[in-house]
Amino acid sequence: MTSVPSRRAFLRGRFEAPAVMRPFGAIAEQTFHNTCTSCGDCVSACPESILFKGEGGLPYVNFSQDGCTFCGDCIEACETGALVADQPWLWSASIASTCLSEKGVQCRTCQDHCDERAIRFQLVPGGREKLELNSSLCTGCGYCVAPCPVNAISLTQFTPSTEASRC
Repeated sequence: MTSVPSRRAFLRGRFEAPAVMRPFGAIAEQTFHNTCTSCGDCVSACPESILFKGEGGLPYVNFSQDGCTFCGDCIEACETGALVADQPWLWSASIASTCLSEKGVQCRTCQDHCDERAIRFQLVPGGREKLELNSSLCTGCGYCVAPCPVNAISLTQFTPSTEASRC
């Protein structure tokens, strides 16, 4: 998933900037840039210590050590309105082909850390197991990311589906 590149990225020839994972409750990216004062209150308030200051002092999420409980402490700490409670979290797990299970090695670490049971293993002929990710159950909490021994799991931003309504 890509987002609108910053001026700096554009001038450096990076026309498609990767989406930055902002804290839970972040408003639209361009508005976030204009609203967030880079005070760091959300970073300090995070009990899981998954928020860090990035480019321009703006906060971003890093799941390399832990996941998000969606407790809302970062939203409560934000006095500028850059983080609000009613914003959807548009991130979901994706699993790369480097997954040990895809290589025939028994590993269920991600399933063990998935409280929502979005990651499951199904037996297939030949005694192997096939990893299945149910994206409708995945909350994007990131608890499966850090424990993966081969870093095969990442979170990717998705576009919410818009269902057509009857006239």
